[in-house]
Order: sequence, then structure tokens, then C-alpha cells
Amino acid sequence: MSSSIAALYGKGIFTTIAIRRGEPLFWDKHWTRLGCDAAKVGVDLSGFPEKRVFDELKNEIATSGITDGRARITFSDERSGDIWPLESSENTAMSILVGERRQLPAKFSITASPYRVNTYSPLVGVKSCNYLENLLGIGEAKSRGFHEALRINYLGELTGGCMSNLFWLKYGKLWTPHLDTGCLPGTTREYILENLECEETRQPIDTLINAEAIFMTSAGLGVVRVHDLDGLAFNEIDHPILHLLK
Repeated sequence: MSSSIAALYGKGIFTTIAIRRGEPLFWDKHWTRLGCDAAKVGVDLSGFPEKRVFDELKNEIATSGITDGRARITFSDERSGDIWPLESSENTAMSILVGERRQLPAKFSITASPYRVNTYSPLVGVKSCNYLENLLGIGEAKSRGFHEALRINYLGELTGGCMSNLFWLKYGKLWTPHLDTGCLPGTTREYILENLECEETRQPIDTLINAEAIFMTSAGLGVVRVHDLDGLAFNEIDHPILHLLK
């Protein structure tokens, strides 16, 4: 069994990239975020220049034969820790997984997660391999028959989903949680903000009660329209956000 910092404590970072027509979407955004996250948690990427990583990603996509799906790049810290020292031959390991798109239900239902986001955590906004809170959150939601859960912070503000970013339409305007709430800076979220009129805001979950529509976004989901929040159904409004990633 490995006793690296990654294996023992989940020290690593990752990103999930949408694949469309055999090409990875938003590569520049993903690479920039990987670099920022690596610096925040102390993962050494010096042995992985961008061209090498991109070429290996493209090769894995070509080998898989998948033209419409997703890929996950993970960098794990393979160094020894002070508590459990070991001999290590490399500082960082990279793995790439390629798969089909996530299968989505006809009616995407969401709920509120009971697990709060700690905006003071050093991991806030980082796609760390220490993702257990998110997994527990979505697992708890699925045990109640939902497909995703909204997480709020200790101030009661919306941050996003366990595995996705949140957008909603209200008063004819598109809104999304501000990064200061503890919201994850998703690459799909960033692309939407660059291409549509949308305002970042800090709001409680009750603001969604009178929303005209709710959307969840991620590399795996694309953009999905929410059917209901805790049984409260929303109209099937056609909005430009639904057509950005076709």
C-alpha cells in the first residue's frame, strides 16, 4: 500500500474537462486553474509542462475513441510525509481518465444539502482530491431521490452544487453565486460569465423560490435545466445558457 501524502491524506488536485467532437473544451482555463490550485496546496507541477500534459490528454482521448464525453486529469503528491516517511521515486504523479458524458435524467431534481461550506477553509475554491464532503453531500441527496444538492455557507448563502455550479433566472436576469461565498470557480461557469449577461451575487437559498428557472453546470453535466427544487417545479424556459455548449 502506498503511504504517500496523496494516498494517506488526499493531497492532490484535479480537473474534469468536457470533450466535444473529440476535442477538450476550455483547455487554457483548465490549465490555468490547475496551476493556481497546485500553488495553493503545494503540489509540484514542475515535471509536467503544459505541452506534455496536453499531448497526453489528446492521446488518451484519441485512444478511447470518445468524441463526446469528459476527461479527468489528476495530479497527486507522491512525496513522503513527516508522520509516515517513505522512499519516493517521484514528487508528483499524473493520471488521465476518459469517459462518456454523464447520463442525465429527464427531470433533474435538486435539494438543499445539510452540509455547510466553510468559507475559511484553505481548500475553498480548490478542486482538491480531498473531495469527501462533496461526495457525502451528493450521496445524501441521492439517498432521498435527488440528483444534486445545493450547498450553502455558514452565512446561509448559496454557493453552488456538490458537483456543479449554480445559475438561476429571476426578473428576467441571470444570476450566479459570487466567488466570495465559497463557490467553486468552474471553467464552464467562467465561460458562461464571459458570454452571457450574468451577475454574481450573495443570496440565501430562499431567493430561488421565486426563480423563473434554475440551471446547474459542469464539465460532466454541460448545462442542465433543473426540473424541481425539493418538489417545487420550475417552468421549462428556453434560455441562451442551454445552447452555449452544444
